[in-house]
Amino acid sequence: MTDPRLFVFGLGYSAGVFADTLRADGWRVAATCRSEAKKAELEARGIEAFLFDRGRPLADAGAALAGTTHLLVSVPPDAKGDPVLDQHAGDLADLRTLDWAGYLSTTGVYGDTKGEWVGEAAWLRPTGERQKRRVEAERGWLNLYRHYGVPMHLFRLAGIYGPGRSAIDSVRDGTAKRVDKPGQVFCRIHVADIAATLRASMARPTLGAVYNVADDLPGPSHEVVEYACRLLGLEPPPLVPFDQADLSPMAASFYADSRRVKNDRIKRQLGVTLAYPDFRAGLEAQLAAGL
Repeated sequence: MTDPRLFVFGLGYSAGVFADTLRADGWRVAATCRSEAKKAELEARGIEAFLFDRGRPLADAGAALAGTTHLLVSVPPDAKGDPVLDQHAGDLADLRTLDWAGYLSTTGVYGDTKGEWVGEAAWLRPTGERQKRRVEAERGWLNLYRHYGVPMHLFRLAGIYGPGRSAIDSVRDGTAKRVDKPGQVFCRIHVADIAATLRASMARPTLGAVYNVADDLPGPSHEVVEYACRLLGLEPPPLVPFDQADLSPMAASFYADSRRVKNDRIKRQLGVTLAYPDFRAGLEAQLAAGL
């Protein structure tokens, strides 16, 4: 039996937490990054590291991918498409050791449901260019492995948070805002629950499976900031109307859609029990851990 080896295209926040859980169990982990400094950092952590970016494919894809049993793609599409598929689709299709593959997408592919609940079988109606690219990337990944029998999974992630990237952190560093847009709700997911969902799917590989990865409590973002302030014993920042909030174009784009995302499939099909079923549990745990 081949020793398990995870190869990650784009070892960011979520993929990094997932990779660390596997390394703790003795897995070999390899990943791509975009700079020599990051490469050195990953290698110091015991991760095989390879440079990759649009216009800079893997120098020796065969050697880099050799022995890969599990593949995770966390590189977002750009204006030209999916850079991993564009530069390495053939190499990945030729992998004969692959038992599982996952693509980290976003619940943004559903577009604006006006706050209504949406499940994995819903029509995809992305509202922005970034979300439209995600839809195309999802199709590309499903099509790549459709004829090879490799269980390709799509994970549509809600807003990701956790230690280092939570409302507690933004309150502490003074960047937190309470923005009021009546009727607006967001879905969230703790990074540890993403890792747990990925591991659960590896134990139950299914061809073409699609999973929403979100917690149980959608709600407005200003409530999260308010709760973080309460935990820290601080006065919350003022509630500012959306049209006066002076948000960056990227931040403002997240307010274009309002939806509640169903998560029952990961519970029913994968047996996932969320460690942090709502933002309160996640923030409380972070503070209790001294993070």
